[in-house]
Amino acid sequence: MRLEGKTIVLTGAAGGIGSLLCRELKAEGASIIGVDRVDCPEADESILADLATEAGLVELCAKLAQLRIDILVNLAGMQYFGPFDRQGPEQIWTCYAVNLIAPATLTRCVLPQMQARGMGQIVNIGSVLGAVNYPYFAAYSSSKAGLRGLSDALRRELGKSDIAITYIAPRAVRTAFNDADVNRFLKIANMHPDDPAIVARRIVKAIVERRKEVTLGIAESFYTRLNGVFPRLVDAGLKGTVAKAQALFSN
Repeated sequence: MRLEGKTIVLTGAAGGIGSLLCRELKAEGASIIGVDRVDCPEADESILADLATEAGLVELCAKLAQLRIDILVNLAGMQYFGPFDRQGPEQIWTCYAVNLIAPATLTRCVLPQMQARGMGQIVNIGSVLGAVNYPYFAAYSSSKAGLRGLSDALRRELGKSDIAITYIAPRAVRTAFNDADVNRFLKIANMHPDDPAIVARRIVKAIVERRKEVTLGIAESFYTRLNGVFPRLVDAGLKGTVAKAQALFSN
């Protein structure tokens, strides 16, 4: 019961990984307030919210300001897979709003109370694609790169305070988050999505240990470092994968 007595706000709590996270975090003693567009059956309490609109975020922040929150977990996300020129303006806006603007806004909402107590934790669930930016995931990759940057900046800003900033980058996970095109791409690229239960446990472990940054996957950790130093090598290494993705959108 390593999170005994902690109140955790978890966005995207009704989803595949979100539901599993609710169970794992409750097993550690935490009380979960799930935030989603629909009820979160695995959470102790649900707050219905639209993370893609300014009005929705303002309303949610007003509610959270009335609560004691020990840990904020920004899990909710939006993904689009396909040529960037086929992604509509509304889809682009929603992707950045949910993946980056919402986590930044909610962090700003709960941070003052954590600073007043001198204790807390912000957990941002990013993606390996936020470090190794993938073609055909342009908006998703760049929004997750922004989330990683937000995490780094806040960690440095808070310095030696007891407010932990944790950034976790999963790779592909076997959930409904992946549509039919993504699943076809994973298959032809010979990528094997992770079991969501295993991913949920890894996320909880990182939360409990108050880790700074965790990348799931040995190869993914290597390519994250390589891309930071020699991005052109990664360009060359991705050529085959890019060609396979192009074949899906040739018509």
